[in-house]
Amino acid sequence: GFAVVASEVRSLAQRSSEAAKEIQSLIGESANNIERGARLMQSASQTIGQVVESVTHVNALMGQMGVAAREQAEGISQVNEAVTLLDRDTQQNAALAEQSAASSRSMSDSAAVLGRTLEVFRVD
Repeated sequence: GFAVVASEVRSLAQRSSEAAKEIQSLIGESANNIERGARLMQSASQTIGQVVESVTHVNALMGQMGVAAREQAEGISQVNEAVTLLDRDTQQNAALAEQSAASSRSMSDSAAVLGRTLEVFRVD
């Protein structure tokens, strides 16, 4: 009876030793997995930080583009206003030139009439 009990105790001790080794192996593997997970988490955190930084930079660029577009629109508006003024001045100049031409023809006609009128008073 004692030999059977001793054999069972040895068998139980051996299985306990093997289970302890397996548990130790599993603990080591878990520690490695946790360490690998921590490194991945740190890498992900850095990547997210870079993404946030890039988004902030893009946002700033878009703001600058908006300012540039408004300035450009204002410049185009000023050019449009200047062209409108030039067009108005050109039309006024054309009207004045037409009036000058009409006045010149009228004066020419008046001079011709005056010349014919003075012919009457000419003494030979």
